[in-house]
Amino acid sequence: MALRRLTALALLFIVAGSARAADESGCIPLASFDDAAVGSFPAGWRVRTDEGKKVYQVQRDGEREFLRADAEGLGIQAAREHQWNLDEYPVLAWSWRPRRFPNGADERTGKNDSVLSLYMLVPYSRVRGPRAVKYVWSAAVPEGTRLESNGGLTQVRVLRTGSDPRDEWTEERVNVRDDFRAFFEEQTTPTPAGIAVLTDADDTGSRAIGDYTDVRACRE
Repeated sequence: MALRRLTALALLFIVAGSARAADESGCIPLASFDDAAVGSFPAGWRVRTDEGKKVYQVQRDGEREFLRADAEGLGIQAAREHQWNLDEYPVLAWSWRPRRFPNGADERTGKNDSVLSLYMLVPYSRVRGPRAVKYVWSAAVPEGTRLESNGGLTQVRVLRTGSDPRDEWTEERVNVRDDFRAFFEEQTTPTPAGIAVLTDADDTGSRAIGDYTDVRACRE
């Protein structure tokens, strides 16, 4: 299952230094691809196996660079270490674009594949891995549905639903601090270890393609 691979990937995490200062929009960039070579696996990202580097590669659309995930029968996350003050910057913002949905996927079943997924990772256990809030674009599960996996360590929120590939980007903004507190029933604010993305098609034995860019932590 993909979430077991998240646990393995989490063992790679050594929490990095503090986040850079916010830009004029009140956001800290967590992942942009402006300086990456087209066709390359982006510097600063990690995958559990080298096979994952073939899944995630930088592409360009006009003046915009982005991370394209093209997974055929695979379910491997790509993660980036980045620590920031979640009380000061509680909003997670990004843009994504579904290109090809995995055949017959349904995150409520054993066919738990998603064309697009983005995580905030929080350190928890070196054995069991991190806790995570995961946002998905599902082909079948209704928006707003709450799911969980990995023994409850991963709390999932379906942010978008629909199985039509798109040419345009969709901008997302979620209060990940408030979601973390509500999902894990905690009053304290954690320090994130970083973010991860997952486009997977292993459970369906099919192919999924999705694009990600401009991941940011923002003020409310």
